[in-house]
Amino acid sequence: MTPGTRPLRIIHCFRSPVGGIFRHVRDLVEEHRAAGHEVGILCDSSTGGAHEERLFDSIRPQLSLGLIRIPIRRSVAPSDLNALYKSYKHIKSLRPDVLHGHGAKGGVLARLIGSALRVNMYRVARLYSPHGGSLHYDRAKLSGRVVLKLERLQERLTDSLVFVCEFERQAYEAKVGKITTRSKVIYNGVRDSEFGPVTPAPGCADFLYIGMLRDLKGPDKFIDAFGRAERAVGHPLSAVMVGDGPDRDRYHRMMAERGLGRRIRMLEAMPARQAFALARNVVVPSRAEAMPYIVIEALAAEKPVIATRVGGIPEILGTDSAALAIPGDAADLAHVMVDAMTNPSWREDVMPGPDAFRAVFSASAMADQMLALYRDLSGRIGDL
Repeated sequence: MTPGTRPLRIIHCFRSPVGGIFRHVRDLVEEHRAAGHEVGILCDSSTGGAHEERLFDSIRPQLSLGLIRIPIRRSVAPSDLNALYKSYKHIKSLRPDVLHGHGAKGGVLARLIGSALRVNMYRVARLYSPHGGSLHYDRAKLSGRVVLKLERLQERLTDSLVFVCEFERQAYEAKVGKITTRSKVIYNGVRDSEFGPVTPAPGCADFLYIGMLRDLKGPDKFIDAFGRAERAVGHPLSAVMVGDGPDRDRYHRMMAERGLGRRIRMLEAMPARQAFALARNVVVPSRAEAMPYIVIEALAAEKPVIATRVGGIPEILGTDSAALAIPGDAADLAHVMVDAMTNPSWREDVMPGPDAFRAVFSASAMADQMLALYRDLSGRIGDL
């Protein structure tokens, strides 16, 4: 921390402690706590399993402002008012300088609570990072128009929007409207300890899917593409699917119906670098994304990555990368999988160089940019 500057009191608000948002917040907590700032978390108490509890245990000693867990539903419900009131009372007692909301529900909590504090003369900066979230809604549908209208109304309560990639910023303007408040693009990054090759274990599989087991992330397309890739190469292949989610049983049935149950293993969620040792290639078949950490984590581990051309993934791999497949097109995804397996120079020709990649996608660079924004906003609010 710069001599003469006081530590900031920062609280991150989000709903579900799983996936990329949770990873993003943990990295910011660790980097900012190491820099001498006070940090806390507010999130849902009804989601997450044993893996997430272990992750909470690992960062709990760094949460000097505490870990607040209350029931927060995915959809809008009357119980939200109770959750909002309980959150407000607790956060008010912590006197934060910064409330940073992540995802749609986190954005509501941070901005409404922050605005209520401002009415009571508390100087608090209100930030919102969509992380995809409500930007996945369709403007052509009534539900989408309602959600996006609420986003527009909440912009008046926002001191800065923070986007994890240029794609997300453009999606926000296309769906919500021209940005009328401050905004900044800050790329996700991973810790220094996560840079370095992960060697495939003996007998490892050809392909790895790691992530939530729900259709938005494309596990069904992965299974479909795997079967097509097998037929294209003319011999059996192997794969591992790592993760938990609401559609796990359906994917099991899908594999069994296609006769793939013996060649695709399904394992519960585990640390990414542990999973990377299970296969030679990582496949990210998502139908929609913002800036998925799994792509950054895999590249930091120097794993070949095959992904769909969605969200900010082209900003990581390159807009013209041969590693990108058409979203939702299992045949095109299979084509890229086969090419990665059969072309000896594919990895060298297609994957970004490790040094250039690290210079952009490190957690320290992400946290430094975020902290500079927090400080600037806090200073401006203090001058009001």
